[in-house]
Amino acid sequence: MKHIFKLTLTVLVLSSLLIASCKKDSTPEQEKSLPVITGTKGVYMLCEGLMNGNNSAISYYDIEKNTVEPDYFKKVNGRSLGETANDLKAYGSKMYCVVAGVQGKKQSFLEIIDIATGKSLKTISFNSETDGYMPRYVAFYKNKAYVSRYDGIITRIDTATMAIDGQLQLLGADDAPTGGLEGLAVADGKLYVTNSVHPYYPEGLNDKVTVIDLESFKKLRDITVGYNPVKIAAAENGSLLVVSWGNYADIQPSLKRINSATDGVSGNYDYNVGPLTINKNNAYLITDWNSSIKSFDVSKGILGGDFITDGTEINTMYGVTVNSFDGSVVIADANNYNSSVGHAYGFNKEGKRIYDFVTAGLPQHAVFVYNYK
Repeated sequence: MKHIFKLTLTVLVLSSLLIASCKKDSTPEQEKSLPVITGTKGVYMLCEGLMNGNNSAISYYDIEKNTVEPDYFKKVNGRSLGETANDLKAYGSKMYCVVAGVQGKKQSFLEIIDIATGKSLKTISFNSETDGYMPRYVAFYKNKAYVSRYDGIITRIDTATMAIDGQLQLLGADDAPTGGLEGLAVADGKLYVTNSVHPYYPEGLNDKVTVIDLESFKKLRDITVGYNPVKIAAAENGSLLVVSWGNYADIQPSLKRINSATDGVSGNYDYNVGPLTINKNNAYLITDWNSSIKSFDVSKGILGGDFITDGTEINTMYGVTVNSFDGSVVIADANNYNSSVGHAYGFNKEGKRIYDFVTAGLPQHAVFVYNYK
């Protein structure tokens, strides 16, 4: 009887393993071989250009060949990028370029670009019959792109169809439309949007970050931060850093940390910060009026030392982007705000320079092109 029991148990175990193996083999998601990044092939660099110069550009640096094309977008697409480009971010196989334009002119667009080729896939107008809505930044969540606008509206775009499928007008006191929206970031299924000070929208919230539930696409609440919040970025642990620039007189700049679980301020720092970027829970902050860059531990709220360790000098730090693949960092140099020529420097995570290249004028944000196997 004991031998029969052992035999039966063995058959049951083998049958279970066989069934599990068959199920595993028949799962389509497991049959697909996901691409694995093996290295960074090149770097796109968004260049703002001079206001009213209509000379924004996207430069491209080929790391492997050590070659650069200062206006790669124009070379590939046969036309200029536009006026006052403000943001460039990657999502999937595409990158999304926000072309803000200038107030009072129909020069506002979102350019959707194929990362592999640099070719424009679609241009979405952000203009009325007489004026531009001046889009500012873009963020992503569950196959949707969200674009902030100076007129107080968040536009939602389906990344598959590349079409606008929703808009949300943010409201202030007494349900009055607000404006001056700037930076935005996603954490814990919510969109966090800064309400900057803007002369065209004096009734704006001015010192608030607005929180939007992304499943319902409705406003949840406002969080009071420093006066004139402009930049915001999210960390892996759900914290967000908010940069407020004050009024350049008696209200000083500040840095706040928000806990997305409670939507409360969990840290307050008297730092004068410009552009910033976060990888996992480590941030890089351009400080002291764009003259230095320091690391910042988002979890502990501790400012580190100077990031650059090899003595490389940068004239005018105008933007910073971290490469999530290897932790390397690209710092954009506006070259004393030269309208036609800038520079970009790549550093490894130890702060030592690994490459540099010339760009078009006023470089800002980088997007990385990868090799796969």
